[in-house]
Order: sequence, then C-alpha cells, then structure tokens
Amino acid sequence: MTAVSLQRCDACGAEFDARALHVQCTRCGGLLALRHPLPIARGVALQARFDDRLRAAAPGYVAGRQGASHHGSAHLADLSARASGVWRFRELILPGVDDADVVSHPEGNTPLLHRPAVARWAGVDDLLLKHDGHNPTGSFKDRGMTVALTQARRAGARAVACASTGNTSAALAAYAALAGLPALVLVPAPRAGAQQVAMGKLAQTLAYGARTLLVRGDFDDCLRLVREGAERLGVYLVNSVNPYRIEGQKSVAFEILQQLAWEVPDWIVLPAGNLGNTSAVGAALRDARAAGLVDRVPRVASVQAEGAAPFAQGFQENFAAPRRVRAETVATAIKIGDPASWARAVRVIRETDGVVTTVSDAELLEAKAAVDAAGVGCEPASAASVAGVRRLVRDGLVAPGDRVVAILTGHVLKDPGVLLDYHRAGHDAPLVNAPAEVDATLDALAAVVDALAAGAPSA
Repeated sequence: MTAVSLQRCDACGAEFDARALHVQCTRCGGLLALRHPLPIARGVALQARFDDRLRAAAPGYVAGRQGASHHGSAHLADLSARASGVWRFRELILPGVDDADVVSHPEGNTPLLHRPAVARWAGVDDLLLKHDGHNPTGSFKDRGMTVALTQARRAGARAVACASTGNTSAALAAYAALAGLPALVLVPAPRAGAQQVAMGKLAQTLAYGARTLLVRGDFDDCLRLVREGAERLGVYLVNSVNPYRIEGQKSVAFEILQQLAWEVPDWIVLPAGNLGNTSAVGAALRDARAAGLVDRVPRVASVQAEGAAPFAQGFQENFAAPRRVRAETVATAIKIGDPASWARAVRVIRETDGVVTTVSDAELLEAKAAVDAAGVGCEPASAASVAGVRRLVRDGLVAPGDRVVAILTGHVLKDPGVLLDYHRAGHDAPLVNAPAEVDATLDALAAVVDALAAGAPSA
C-alpha cells in the first residue's frame, strides 16, 4: 500500500486525514503537524531533482502570459507552480498535489545577499542575508500561504481567516483573492492613539479585498478570538498554528541550502514572534537530514525584541514552562506575548543546539539602518536577525569566521512610519540620514554636492 500524508497531533499522537480542515486535534486540542512519506529519491538524487527544477523554472513567465487564453487557466496555474520556490520542494512540503490545484503567485526564489558593510557592522565576515521581503506581498508569509490556500481550496473551505500583526493578513488577503475564497482578518485596533499594525500592511489587506476587523485588544486577543470562532463558524484558520502554513514556510530553509550548493552554514538566525518560522525552519532541517540532502544541520538562533521576549525568558529557564508577557516593541511583526508554536520551537532549539537571545528596540533600529544603508532594506522586525547576530558575536557564541545566514522576513516599505521617524531631523541615533531643507539656489545645491564628495554630512 502506498504511504500517504496525514495530520498528527503533537500532543496525543491522534492522526487525521491530510484533507481535514481543522487545525487542532479534535481529541485533545493539541497542534497538528503534517507527516509525509520520505521521497523515493533521496540524497544526491533528490538534490539533483530540486536543482533541475530550479534550472527549468522561469519566474515571471506566467505574468507575461496571462493574456494567452489559448493555453487555458489550468496551464497558467501549472506554470505558476513550476516557477515557485516553494513548490519546487513539493516532495518535502505537500507531495501528490497536481500543479493545476496549486494556488501560487509564484513565491519564493528570494535572494541570498552578501553585503560587506552589514557584515562588518554585525562582526561576521561571512554573513549572508536571506531576503524574504522579495516575496509577492513583501514578506515570508507568502511561503506558508500558498500551501494553506491550496489546502483550503482543494478541501472545500467556504472561507478563510486569520489574526495578524500585518504580514499574515496581507498574504492571506492576496492568496484568498487568487483562490477565489472570502477572507476574514482580525487585527489589533489602534490603542491610545497609536497604531498596532503598520499602515502599509493594513493598506495591503484592504486593497486585496479581505474583510478586516479592528479588534479592541492586542494580537494575542485576536488570535484567541479567531481560534475560538473558526471551527464553530466553519471558517478555515490560516495562522501559523495551521500545519500547512508550516509546511510552506519550511521552503526558506530548503532554498538557503540549495543556494549554498547544499553546503550547511554554521548558523541560521531569524526573528521570533509567534514562533511559526522557528518551528518551520527546524522542521525543514529535520526533513533535509532525513532525506539525505545534508548530513548535519546548522545551529538555529531565534531573536526577540526585549519588550516581547517570552521565548527568550523561557530559554534562560531551560524552557521549564511556557511564558507569557505583555508585548511592547516598535517591531510590530514580532509584537507577540503568548506564542502559539512554543513547544515546536523549543524542540528546534534543543535539536540544533540553538539559542534564543534578545535585542533592544534601539539595537534593532540601528541594525535596520545598517541594512537599509547597504541598499537592501527591511522592515523593523526583520532587522532583529542582524541585530541578533551582532549580539551573539559580542556574547562569544558566534565566531567572526562562522558562516551565518540571517533571514530578513519583510520588505523595507512594510513600515515606512518607523523608518521616517528614525531618520527625522534632530534624532541622534546612529546612522540617521535626516532630510535637509535648502534654498532653491544653485549655490545651496553646490554646497551639498561638495559636502557629499568630501564625505561629510550634507547638512
């Protein structure tokens, strides 16, 4: 009998059909994880298969062929799936799905960048930036959403929903529109006159057509509410507690390994909020080793903002019990005080001899300024990974000669308000690049040009 994928409860081991639409165990309430049979091709043969697909893919071809109706919509969906940096690894993500059933933009295929100035700032010679802000909606969430919405559509979901600090809602709204499914999004309402969701992300959610509710509470309140209501109301939940989300997000680790010609780095460092990405990276490394793609795994470092650091607190206590905090940080994407994927992320840190550390908002924003000034750019939460590398070097955990991959999870335009506030005139933070007001004269312009040429501040 051919082995098939199934969903298994992390807590009690109960098993469910892979197409079941609930995202937690109906027996004990535990989180579900997908289990797939190992592919027949393994090791070098599987590497070669993935590499052949990469060479055959033509990113951008689908967008240029949308008007070619004689090919048919199913053919265009096929092309989109084949160009995806997620579905390239389908044997380890969701085997057995036809290309025509895949809901894809396409996503993935994000760059692995070396920027010497950022490496010097962080104190690591061989620092690589995996920029998942280059995904279609500007964040790594697209990787998980392509798989979650593929599952929603093929299993007959009537609607999809999520709680969000912004990036999840933007990705859900876009992929739900692509799948032709209604989408419901719960985000925290402004509190004390301050936004809890970056306006760029909220704007995306509205633009893509999701029904958006501003909940009087924080992200943890939104997630509790949507988890309580999803199954009762017959809506498919696509937060990172959804096992299909985790499967898609595994692809970032597979892609990193492929971009390094299947050579394993010493470290993968990433921001940590709800801990879905930490869980996904760990699951991917586990799968890569089991499938013979690699013979060892890198250490994983999860980085939290000091004001939203329950996982870091747990790490200091050897994860004796889950921790919960009232989250406060400028990095709204990781402003989460009660992470849903705690147990899974603990397993990853233990399996990889990993660490969890924290950075202050000031350190995080300085790291963002360093990344931005290198012409790369990222949203505030993304910079936690680079700030975390610097902290780990100073703490003696990362050596200057280590090969380190820092994941940037979101695009620079996700939160322009924070960026502009950092660079405002009179702000004395490091790397500030404040705009200067000048007279409308050639002499004023010449003075600025002369100062630039001399390497001096222009104002």
